[in-house]
Amino acid sequence: MSDRNKKYRGFLLTEFVCSLVVFGIILGCLALSLNGFRKFNHYQLVRQRCISAAQAELDSITVTGKEISEEDFKRLWPRLRVSVEKTAGTGQWEGLELVSVKAKAKSFNNNVEVELSRYISTGMRR
Repeated sequence: MSDRNKKYRGFLLTEFVCSLVVFGIILGCLALSLNGFRKFNHYQLVRQRCISAAQAELDSITVTGKEISEEDFKRLWPRLRVSVEKTAGTGQWEGLELVSVKAKAKSFNNNVEVELSRYISTGMRR
């Protein structure tokens, strides 16, 4: 039997290099998709923090008539900014006060802004 008719057994170097390249491409795509999930999850976390900060501010104004102190707010939500706007109610809401709270934060390159509003009776405060 001649050497030309023998079948080669095992991997060739080119097959090994091609399999490494394909494996590298798959790993790169996986890393990119995981980075996208990480950014999306961070955005959702920051959004939830904004909602909780705005809700707590509204609850504090409703119950005590005062905003959360700046010191406590910075301790609870260090990277958030909040602004409160109060206007008198009109029409069927006359006699009530509309309190709007905007909470803002940054998630990577995205700005997150949440606005919550509530009508509050001015006579029910303690």
